[in-house]
Amino acid sequence: MEIDYLDTAVQAARAAGQIQREKLWGEYAIDFKGEKNLVTEVDRLSEDVILCQLRAACPDCNVLAEESGALDTGNSLRWIVDPLDGTTNYAHGFPWFAVSIALEVSGEIHLGVVYHPMMNELFTCVRGRGAWLNGRKISVSRRQPLKSCMLATGFPYDRAQSNENNFTNFIHFQLAARAVRRAGAAALDLAYVAAGRLDGFWECKLNPWDVAAGKLLVVEAGGTVTNYANEPYSIADHRILASNGLIHQEMLQVLASGKTLPT
Repeated sequence: MEIDYLDTAVQAARAAGQIQREKLWGEYAIDFKGEKNLVTEVDRLSEDVILCQLRAACPDCNVLAEESGALDTGNSLRWIVDPLDGTTNYAHGFPWFAVSIALEVSGEIHLGVVYHPMMNELFTCVRGRGAWLNGRKISVSRRQPLKSCMLATGFPYDRAQSNENNFTNFIHFQLAARAVRRAGAAALDLAYVAAGRLDGFWECKLNPWDVAAGKLLVVEAGGTVTNYANEPYSIADHRILASNGLIHQEMLQVLASGKTLPT
């Protein structure tokens, strides 16, 4: 079952990626979902083509998609879709964004696809069968300790209004690690941890579609994913910590030293 649906997700991701490549640096409509939270015509076009292909393969599947929301059919299968992760980057012509598609079965993520259209990099995983990049098996890095590692993170849209804005944690990790990057697409950050290009990632206030595929990629690549309390991570959790496993305890210690609000 998983392999057939993986092919469907790959084809849908590539179709959306083609739209994104063609329209980047062109003209398209941009709207606002909040003061700083953008949505573009390309987000909607990408989601339309993805859902069309997913529904053709599984008409009765549940869907949770960033732009169109949730559709509950009572099925045990649910597609979780971020048609364009990194919309702000896209709207500014910054070519760092991705398509993210995951399939959840009875509450457990069973497969994931993260596609980086501008580099034609396709990250795929199936539960229990490993993680892959363009058909080549990938694994997390072996770097340690934390001071020798490069991390990634992001900041919530309400960072100017909320006390939980990740600023303190960002400063602490800048001091503790070799480097911290903030590129603006969580799905790609997680995929890069899975590929060993980044050694760890943390962020708060993400949505299920931001992390569903990437979380499974990291796990299948041999990494560790928890919440900030070192508990098993759920895509409904408020905070995510992903690493190569070797630096996970050090990252937890840094997070514990920051000023985070109670759950």
